[in-house]
Amino acid sequence: MSLSPNLALPPNLPVPIDDGACTHLTGTALPPIALASTSSAAIDLSSLQGLTIVFCYPRTGAPGENVPEAWNMIPGARGCSPQACSFRDTSAELHSLGVKHIFGLSTQDTPYQAEAKERLHLPYDLLSDEKLEWVQALKLPTFEWEGRKLVKRLAIAIEDGKIIKTWYPIFPPDQSAHEVIAWLKGEGK
Repeated sequence: MSLSPNLALPPNLPVPIDDGACTHLTGTALPPIALASTSSAAIDLSSLQGLTIVFCYPRTGAPGENVPEAWNMIPGARGCSPQACSFRDTSAELHSLGVKHIFGLSTQDTPYQAEAKERLHLPYDLLSDEKLEWVQALKLPTFEWEGRKLVKRLAIAIEDGKIIKTWYPIFPPDQSAHEVIAWLKGEGK
């Protein structure tokens, strides 16, 4: 089976550099903000009990969309679908290691995310922070693309409404879930 053009990562992608934009997050209590989700019920991550993993991504591509070379040249931008699929493919293992909830989060709207969830066969919900409320409250790193502010790729471990670990930057994106698993098997839960 050949990979969709949005799933195959081109060679020589620029590697993102840790600019320290997430060092303030560990130990932070989440703000009580309800985010639209692909399950149709709004989710307030601050109210969830147990261990939650949220991976943030800039945007997934649409079916048939040609990814512009300019997007590939932004360090860390390319690879949203491969990151989502890494959590899809390891979700059973993540749950067996104590993760109660898994979510993907972007600034894309919920209908767009619902299409991606169905197309990629994701067993978890995608959350929309289209108004950037959660991103701004936590001071998450962002970048501009075609007039829109997008969240940079990162992953966050949350326990009982408090951030206990972050992964930033993430590269390559298709290894994101494996980094979480390594932490869970090592220093994590």
